[in-house]
Amino acid sequence: MAEHEKQAVNTAPADVEVGSAEDVEAVMKKYDRESNVRIWTGFPAQLVRYGMALFMLTMIWVSMFSTAEGSVRRCFFLGIVLAFVFIMYPIKKNMKLKPNHIPIYDVVLLVVAVGVYFYQIIFKEELIAMGRRIGTPQIIIGIIAILVLVEACRRVVGIPIIIVAAAFVAYTLLPMGADKPLQGTIYNLVYTTNGIIGTPIQVCSTYIFLFVLFGSFLEATGIAAFFIDCANSIAGAATGGPAKVAVISSALCGMVSGSSVGNTVTTGSVTIPMMKKTGYQPQFAGAVEAASSTGGQIMPPIMGAAAFLMAEYMGIPYAQVALKAILPAVLYFTGIYIAVHLEAKRLGLRGLSKEELPKIKNLLPKLYLLLPLIILVVMVSTNMYTMQFSASVAIGITILVGLVNKDDRITLTKCLDALEAGGKGTITVAVACAMAGLVAGCITSTGLAS
Repeated sequence: MAEHEKQAVNTAPADVEVGSAEDVEAVMKKYDRESNVRIWTGFPAQLVRYGMALFMLTMIWVSMFSTAEGSVRRCFFLGIVLAFVFIMYPIKKNMKLKPNHIPIYDVVLLVVAVGVYFYQIIFKEELIAMGRRIGTPQIIIGIIAILVLVEACRRVVGIPIIIVAAAFVAYTLLPMGADKPLQGTIYNLVYTTNGIIGTPIQVCSTYIFLFVLFGSFLEATGIAAFFIDCANSIAGAATGGPAKVAVISSALCGMVSGSSVGNTVTTGSVTIPMMKKTGYQPQFAGAVEAASSTGGQIMPPIMGAAAFLMAEYMGIPYAQVALKAILPAVLYFTGIYIAVHLEAKRLGLRGLSKEELPKIKNLLPKLYLLLPLIILVVMVSTNMYTMQFSASVAIGITILVGLVNKDDRITLTKCLDALEAGGKGTITVAVACAMAGLVAGCITSTGLAS
């Protein structure tokens, strides 16, 4: 999670107590796996920070200019992602962590994770020559590759997806008349582009990470605060205004985030205290923010990873998927908006006074903050350029816009923050995509798909 997402976005009225960065971070570490990371300070923290930034810059170059074979790029991407998982995420949640300390078993896991996936890069020609006739060493390496991915998934994503994947792998290993089910299964799942390094990780390493990075750069320009101010000016004075502000601001921030957790932290630290101030029960206030922020997954143009995978699997432009998502997203947020309106009527809640709210005329000069989003939508919808080129151009425009924004001017430090935040966001998506590839490989290799 980005540092700027952990901090409260202080755009609430002056007499509304906004959750502090420490409060937000404590809650996030308790409930969100992505935020439960090791404590790095000083020089080690800088190493991780610059390492993450370098990884993102390298992947931009790879996605734009590299002529390496697809499986090589995917193995490189996944190997580095798993390395960062074992650097950043402890073996279990809520354990007491020493600053700048990584256990020896995580160092071993890090080396093994990089080794088993880079093995496929180094010995690519030999593996191609073997084909399905891989030997015992390759089978052992393949099993280890699956196990380190599963452990990374447990730390970053959680247990449910592992249970689903384990069920499919168990089904694949059933003899079903095959002479060597283990050999064939490991070959399909690890050494071909039908398994772990299949379509999901290909999509993630090609352009999902770029859209995650674009969202991080866009947030660095202060657009989240702009969206919250817009929502306040539109609905803050209405019946139960703060709850409606939560719905509208979550919908707007969801356009650039694609992350339910990031959306909740960015807008919730402002809207939840506002809702409690006007008379909503804390449980209802939290529920409104959580439900609203979840809609960010289906709010175009930057949606969750599933939207990119849908476009790839169906063989249609991403713009078409985003277009189809507009109506469901509008209906989703309309439903929540109606629910909070009815609850406000039932409780007799009023909105905030107009004197407390930002004026629309003061927001109009900041409309240029939307320029990167507009350019991205135009480039993607016209389908004249590749997805990765469109996202890269949008990132460049975002930096230029940030330089113009004198109230929250983007700096080199903020660019590094955005690169680091994009890298952290990519880790979770990449691990989930690799597990999705494992499941897809099982379905394909067994004929279950047909």
